[in-house]
Amino acid sequence: MRNILFSVIVLLSIVSCVPLKQYKDLKLKNQQCEDERAYLKNQQKELTEKVNELNIQIENLKKQVSSLSLDTASLGYTKRSLTEQLTRMTKLNEELNALLKKKSQETTAENQKLLAQLQQLQESLLKKEDELKALEREINKKKYNVDSLMAELNSKTELLEKKNARLIELEGILSKKDSAVKALKEKVAKALKGYEGQGLSVTYKNGKVYVSMEEKLLFQSGRWEVDAKGQKAIKDLAVVLEKNPDVNIMIEGHTDDVPYKGTGGVEDNWDLSTKRATAVLKILLSNSKIDPQRVTAAGRGEYLPVVSAKTPEARAKNRRTEIILTPKLDELFKILDSN
Repeated sequence: MRNILFSVIVLLSIVSCVPLKQYKDLKLKNQQCEDERAYLKNQQKELTEKVNELNIQIENLKKQVSSLSLDTASLGYTKRSLTEQLTRMTKLNEELNALLKKKSQETTAENQKLLAQLQQLQESLLKKEDELKALEREINKKKYNVDSLMAELNSKTELLEKKNARLIELEGILSKKDSAVKALKEKVAKALKGYEGQGLSVTYKNGKVYVSMEEKLLFQSGRWEVDAKGQKAIKDLAVVLEKNPDVNIMIEGHTDDVPYKGTGGVEDNWDLSTKRATAVLKILLSNSKIDPQRVTAAGRGEYLPVVSAKTPEARAKNRRTEIILTPKLDELFKILDSN
Protein backbone atom coordinates (compact mmCIF):
# COMPACT_ATOMS: atom_id res chain seq x y z
CA MET A 1 0.00 0.00 0.00
CA ARG A 2 2.76 2.42 0.94
CA ASN A 3 4.80 1.55 -2.19
CA ILE A 4 1.84 2.32 -4.42
CA LEU A 5 1.24 5.66 -2.69
CA PHE A 6 4.93 6.57 -3.01
CA SER A 7 4.88 5.79 -6.75
CA VAL A 8 1.84 8.00 -7.26
CA ILE A 9 3.49 10.91 -5.44
CA VAL A 10 6.71 10.57 -7.51
CA LEU A 11 4.72 10.34 -10.73
CA LEU A 12 2.71 13.46 -9.89
CA SER A 13 5.90 15.37 -8.98
CA ILE A 14 7.43 14.55 -12.36
CA VAL A 15 4.26 15.58 -14.20
CA SER A 16 4.02 18.90 -12.32
CA CYS A 17 7.65 19.78 -13.25
CA VAL A 18 7.32 19.01 -16.95
CA PRO A 19 4.65 21.64 -17.81
CA LEU A 20 6.63 24.44 -16.13
CA LYS A 21 9.70 23.82 -18.30
CA GLN A 22 7.56 23.53 -21.42
CA TYR A 23 5.80 26.77 -20.49
CA LYS A 24 9.15 28.58 -20.24
CA ASP A 25 10.24 27.14 -23.61
CA LEU A 26 6.98 28.20 -25.23
CA LYS A 27 7.21 31.64 -23.66
CA LEU A 28 10.73 32.03 -25.12
CA LYS A 29 9.51 30.88 -28.55
CA ASN A 30 6.59 33.30 -28.32
CA GLN A 31 9.04 36.15 -27.64
CA GLN A 32 11.11 35.05 -30.64
CA CYS A 33 7.98 35.15 -32.78
CA GLU A 34 7.21 38.67 -31.56
CA ASP A 35 10.77 39.70 -32.39
CA GLU A 36 10.41 38.16 -35.85
CA ARG A 37 7.12 40.02 -36.30
CA ALA A 38 8.77 43.35 -35.41
CA TYR A 39 11.63 42.52 -37.80
CA LEU A 40 9.20 41.77 -40.62
CA LYS A 41 7.37 45.07 -40.02
CA ASN A 42 10.68 46.94 -40.31
CA GLN A 43 11.48 45.01 -43.49
CA GLN A 44 8.12 46.03 -44.96
CA LYS A 45 8.78 49.70 -44.17
CA GLU A 46 12.21 49.53 -45.79
CA LEU A 47 10.70 47.94 -48.91
CA THR A 48 8.26 50.87 -49.21
CA GLU A 49 11.05 53.45 -48.90
CA LYS A 50 13.40 51.81 -51.41
CA VAL A 51 11.38 52.04 -54.64
CA ASN A 52 14.43 53.10 -56.79
CA GLU A 53 16.33 49.88 -55.75
CA LEU A 54 13.97 47.36 -57.25
CA ASN A 55 16.46 44.66 -58.14
CA ILE A 56 18.00 44.60 -54.62
CA GLN A 57 14.54 44.77 -53.02
CA ILE A 58 13.36 41.77 -55.03
CA GLU A 59 16.36 39.70 -53.88
CA ASN A 60 15.70 40.74 -50.27
CA LEU A 61 12.02 39.84 -50.60
CA LYS A 62 12.93 36.42 -51.95
CA LYS A 63 15.22 35.85 -48.99
CA GLN A 64 12.48 36.97 -46.60
CA VAL A 65 10.00 34.63 -48.23
CA SER A 66 12.46 31.76 -47.85
CA SER A 67 13.09 32.70 -44.19
CA LEU A 68 9.37 32.97 -43.47
CA SER A 69 8.76 29.61 -45.10
CA LEU A 70 11.39 28.07 -42.81
CA ASP A 71 9.79 29.82 -39.84
CA THR A 72 6.38 28.46 -40.83
CA ALA A 73 7.78 24.93 -41.10
CA SER A 74 9.45 25.33 -37.70
CA LEU A 75 6.25 26.60 -36.12
CA GLY A 76 4.32 23.72 -37.67
CA TYR A 77 6.77 21.28 -36.14
CA THR A 78 6.35 23.00 -32.75
CA LYS A 79 2.59 22.77 -33.08
CA ARG A 80 2.76 19.05 -33.79
CA SER A 81 5.10 18.56 -30.83
CA LEU A 82 2.74 20.42 -28.50
CA THR A 83 -0.21 18.43 -29.82
CA GLU A 84 1.64 15.21 -29.03
CA GLN A 85 2.46 16.52 -25.57
CA LEU A 86 -1.17 17.45 -25.04
CA THR A 87 -2.22 13.95 -26.07
CA ARG A 88 0.24 12.39 -23.66
CA MET A 89 -0.86 14.70 -20.85
CA THR A 90 -4.51 13.96 -21.58
CA LYS A 91 -3.75 10.27 -21.41
CA LEU A 92 -1.90 10.81 -18.17
CA ASN A 93 -4.86 12.78 -16.86
CA GLU A 94 -7.13 9.87 -17.67
CA GLU A 95 -4.78 7.49 -15.90
CA LEU A 96 -4.73 9.73 -12.83
CA ASN A 97 -8.50 9.89 -12.80
CA ALA A 98 -8.63 6.10 -12.88
CA LEU A 99 -6.08 5.91 -10.09
CA LEU A 100 -7.98 8.49 -8.08
CA LYS A 101 -11.15 6.48 -8.45
CA LYS A 102 -9.39 3.32 -7.33
CA LYS A 103 -7.92 5.02 -4.29
CA SER A 104 -11.11 6.82 -3.28
CA GLN A 105 -11.19 4.87 -0.03
CA GLU A 106 -7.92 6.36 1.22
CA THR A 107 -7.68 9.20 3.71
CA THR A 108 -9.32 12.56 3.02
CA ALA A 109 -5.96 14.35 3.19
CA GLU A 110 -4.54 12.06 0.52
CA ASN A 111 -7.57 12.57 -1.69
CA GLN A 112 -7.42 16.37 -1.32
CA LYS A 113 -3.74 16.35 -2.23
CA LEU A 114 -4.38 14.29 -5.34
CA LEU A 115 -7.32 16.52 -6.28
CA ALA A 116 -5.12 19.60 -5.88
CA GLN A 117 -2.48 18.05 -8.12
CA LEU A 118 -5.14 17.11 -10.64
CA GLN A 119 -6.49 20.66 -10.59
CA GLN A 120 -3.02 22.02 -11.21
CA LEU A 121 -2.54 19.61 -14.08
CA GLN A 122 -5.86 20.62 -15.63
CA GLU A 123 -4.95 24.29 -15.34
CA SER A 124 -1.65 23.51 -17.01
CA LEU A 125 -3.51 21.71 -19.78
CA LEU A 126 -5.75 24.71 -20.30
CA LYS A 127 -2.68 26.94 -20.50
CA LYS A 128 -1.14 24.64 -23.06
CA GLU A 129 -4.32 24.75 -25.09
CA ASP A 130 -4.33 28.55 -24.97
CA GLU A 131 -0.68 28.63 -26.00
CA LEU A 132 -1.44 26.25 -28.82
CA LYS A 133 -4.25 28.49 -30.06
CA ALA A 134 -1.98 31.52 -29.79
CA LEU A 135 0.65 29.65 -31.77
CA GLU A 136 -1.91 28.83 -34.46
CA ARG A 137 -2.83 32.50 -34.70
CA GLU A 138 0.84 33.39 -35.03
CA ILE A 139 1.24 30.82 -37.80
CA ASN A 140 -1.73 32.37 -39.61
CA LYS A 141 -0.14 35.81 -39.26
CA LYS A 142 3.12 34.48 -40.67
CA LYS A 143 1.25 32.94 -43.58
CA TYR A 144 -0.55 36.23 -44.20
CA ASN A 145 2.80 38.06 -44.19
CA VAL A 146 4.21 35.56 -46.66
CA ASP A 147 1.20 36.01 -48.95
CA SER A 148 1.51 39.81 -48.71
CA LEU A 149 5.20 39.70 -49.50
CA MET A 150 4.59 37.39 -52.45
CA ALA A 151 1.92 39.77 -53.80
CA GLU A 152 4.28 42.72 -53.39
CA LEU A 153 7.08 40.75 -55.02
CA ASN A 154 4.85 39.96 -58.01
CA SER A 155 3.86 43.63 -58.26
CA LYS A 156 7.48 44.77 -58.14
CA THR A 157 8.47 42.16 -60.70
CA GLU A 158 5.72 43.28 -63.06
CA LEU A 159 6.76 46.91 -62.66
CA LEU A 160 10.39 46.01 -63.30
CA GLU A 161 9.45 44.08 -66.43
CA LYS A 162 7.54 47.09 -67.75
CA LYS A 163 10.48 49.39 -67.04
CA ASN A 164 12.87 46.95 -68.71
CA ALA A 165 10.62 46.86 -71.77
CA ARG A 166 10.61 50.67 -71.89
CA LEU A 167 14.38 50.71 -71.45
CA ILE A 168 14.85 48.27 -74.31
CA GLU A 169 12.58 50.43 -76.46
CA LEU A 170 14.56 53.56 -75.55
CA GLU A 171 17.85 51.79 -76.26
CA GLY A 172 16.50 50.71 -79.63
CA ILE A 173 15.51 54.28 -80.51
CA LEU A 174 18.87 55.65 -79.35
CA SER A 175 20.75 52.99 -81.29
CA LYS A 176 18.70 53.79 -84.37
CA LYS A 177 19.36 57.52 -83.94
CA ASP A 178 23.05 56.89 -83.35
CA SER A 179 23.30 54.80 -86.52
CA ALA A 180 21.45 57.49 -88.46
CA VAL A 181 23.81 60.19 -87.17
CA LYS A 182 26.88 58.14 -88.08
CA ALA A 183 25.44 57.61 -91.56
CA LEU A 184 24.78 61.35 -91.77
CA LYS A 185 28.40 62.02 -90.81
CA GLU A 186 29.55 59.85 -93.69
CA LYS A 187 27.22 61.66 -96.10
CA VAL A 188 28.40 65.08 -94.93
CA ALA A 189 32.07 64.04 -95.10
CA LYS A 190 31.53 62.73 -98.63
CA ALA A 191 29.72 65.92 -99.75
CA LEU A 192 32.52 68.14 -98.32
CA LYS A 193 35.44 65.91 -99.28
CA GLY A 194 36.72 68.51 -101.73
CA TYR A 195 37.43 70.90 -98.85
CA GLU A 196 39.78 68.61 -96.94
CA GLY A 197 42.98 70.40 -96.00
CA GLN A 198 41.33 73.80 -96.54
CA GLY A 199 40.22 74.39 -92.95
CA LEU A 200 37.18 72.08 -92.87
CA SER A 201 36.71 68.96 -90.74
CA VAL A 202 33.80 66.62 -90.06
CA THR A 203 33.77 64.67 -86.78
CA TYR A 204 31.36 62.53 -84.76
CA LYS A 205 31.23 63.11 -80.99
CA ASN A 206 28.66 62.43 -78.25
CA GLY A 207 25.95 61.41 -80.70
CA LYS A 208 26.38 64.58 -82.80
CA VAL A 209 28.09 65.52 -86.07
CA TYR A 210 30.41 68.55 -85.93
CA VAL A 211 31.24 70.39 -89.16
CA SER A 212 34.01 72.83 -88.27
CA MET A 213 35.09 75.54 -90.75
CA GLU A 214 38.09 77.70 -89.98
CA GLU A 215 37.99 81.43 -90.58
CA LYS A 216 40.22 81.19 -93.65
CA LEU A 217 37.58 79.12 -95.46
CA LEU A 218 34.68 81.52 -94.81
CA PHE A 219 35.69 85.04 -93.83
CA GLN A 220 38.24 87.78 -94.19
CA SER A 221 39.85 88.85 -90.91
CA GLY A 222 37.41 90.88 -88.81
CA ARG A 223 34.59 90.48 -91.39
CA TRP A 224 31.37 88.46 -91.45
CA GLU A 225 30.60 88.32 -95.19
CA VAL A 226 31.13 84.72 -96.37
CA ASP A 227 33.65 84.27 -99.24
CA ALA A 228 32.60 82.51 -102.45
CA LYS A 229 34.49 79.33 -101.56
CA GLY A 230 32.83 79.24 -98.15
CA GLN A 231 29.40 79.81 -99.68
CA LYS A 232 29.95 76.83 -101.96
CA ALA A 233 30.87 74.60 -98.99
CA ILE A 234 27.77 75.72 -97.07
CA LYS A 235 25.49 75.10 -100.06
CA ASP A 236 26.99 71.65 -100.57
CA LEU A 237 26.22 70.92 -96.93
CA ALA A 238 22.65 72.26 -97.34
CA VAL A 239 21.98 69.66 -100.05
CA VAL A 240 22.69 66.87 -97.55
CA LEU A 241 20.73 68.49 -94.71
CA GLU A 242 17.73 69.02 -96.98
CA LYS A 243 17.46 65.23 -97.32
CA ASN A 244 17.70 64.62 -93.55
CA PRO A 245 14.78 66.50 -91.97
CA ASP A 246 15.10 64.67 -88.60
CA VAL A 247 18.26 66.58 -87.70
CA ASN A 248 18.43 69.88 -85.81
CA ILE A 249 21.11 72.35 -86.89
CA MET A 250 23.07 74.58 -84.50
CA ILE A 251 25.46 77.15 -86.01
CA GLU A 252 28.04 78.52 -83.58
CA GLY A 253 30.44 81.33 -84.32
CA HIS A 254 33.79 81.36 -82.44
CA THR A 255 36.61 83.93 -82.31
CA ASP A 256 40.04 84.06 -80.74
CA ASP A 257 40.83 86.02 -77.56
CA VAL A 258 42.23 89.08 -79.34
CA PRO A 259 39.85 92.03 -78.70
CA TYR A 260 37.92 93.12 -81.81
CA LYS A 261 39.08 96.47 -83.23
CA GLY A 262 36.99 96.72 -86.37
CA THR A 263 34.17 99.09 -87.28
CA GLY A 264 30.70 98.88 -88.75
CA GLY A 265 28.59 98.62 -85.60
CA VAL A 266 30.33 95.51 -84.20
CA GLU A 267 31.45 96.20 -80.65
CA ASP A 268 33.36 93.06 -79.68
CA ASN A 269 34.00 89.39 -80.39
CA TRP A 270 30.50 88.47 -79.17
CA ASP A 271 28.96 90.60 -81.91
CA LEU A 272 31.40 89.34 -84.54
CA SER A 273 30.80 85.64 -83.70
CA THR A 274 27.02 86.16 -83.74
CA LYS A 275 27.06 87.95 -87.09
CA ARG A 276 29.21 85.22 -88.61
CA ALA A 277 26.87 82.48 -87.34
CA THR A 278 23.86 84.40 -88.71
CA ALA A 279 25.56 84.89 -92.07
CA VAL A 280 26.16 81.13 -92.40
CA LEU A 281 22.56 80.45 -91.37
CA LYS A 282 21.17 82.69 -94.12
CA ILE A 283 23.29 80.99 -96.79
CA LEU A 284 22.22 77.58 -95.49
CA LEU A 285 18.55 78.52 -95.79
CA SER A 286 18.75 80.37 -99.10
CA ASN A 287 17.64 78.34 -102.13
CA SER A 288 17.04 75.25 -99.94
CA LYS A 289 14.02 73.57 -98.42
CA ILE A 290 15.48 73.35 -94.93
CA ASP A 291 12.81 74.22 -92.33
CA PRO A 292 14.01 77.34 -90.45
CA GLN A 293 12.59 75.86 -87.24
CA ARG A 294 15.39 73.29 -87.37
CA VAL A 295 18.14 75.92 -87.37
CA THR A 296 19.65 77.98 -84.52
CA ALA A 297 22.49 80.50 -84.74
CA ALA A 298 24.60 81.50 -81.73
CA GLY A 299 27.72 83.53 -81.07
CA ARG A 300 30.17 82.05 -78.53
CA GLY A 301 32.87 84.73 -78.80
CA GLU A 302 36.29 83.65 -77.53
CA TYR A 303 34.89 81.67 -74.60
CA LEU A 304 34.94 78.16 -76.06
CA PRO A 305 38.40 77.69 -77.63
CA VAL A 306 39.58 74.36 -78.99
CA VAL A 307 43.20 75.26 -78.16
CA SER A 308 44.20 77.20 -75.05
CA ALA A 309 47.65 78.32 -76.27
CA LYS A 310 48.27 81.97 -77.19
CA THR A 311 50.23 81.30 -80.36
CA PRO A 312 49.10 82.53 -83.81
CA GLU A 313 48.47 78.94 -84.89
CA ALA A 314 46.26 78.22 -81.85
CA ARG A 315 44.29 81.43 -82.33
CA ALA A 316 43.74 80.54 -85.99
CA LYS A 317 42.20 77.20 -84.95
CA ASN A 318 39.93 78.97 -82.45
CA ARG A 319 38.59 81.34 -85.14
CA ARG A 320 36.02 78.96 -86.59
CA THR A 321 32.37 78.35 -87.31
CA GLU A 322 30.87 75.05 -86.17
CA ILE A 323 27.70 73.52 -87.59
CA ILE A 324 26.46 70.97 -85.06
CA LEU A 325 23.97 68.37 -86.29
CA THR A 326 21.81 66.75 -83.61
CA PRO A 327 19.13 64.08 -84.18
CA LYS A 328 15.59 64.99 -83.13
CA LEU A 329 14.49 62.98 -80.11
CA ASP A 330 10.74 63.60 -80.29
CA GLU A 331 9.97 59.88 -80.31
CA LEU A 332 12.19 59.35 -77.29
CA PHE A 333 10.56 62.21 -75.38
CA LYS A 334 7.10 60.76 -76.09
CA ILE A 335 8.13 57.49 -74.46
CA LEU A 336 9.60 59.32 -71.47
CA ASP A 337 6.43 61.40 -71.09
CA SER A 338 4.32 58.26 -71.14
CA ASN A 339 6.22 57.05 -68.09
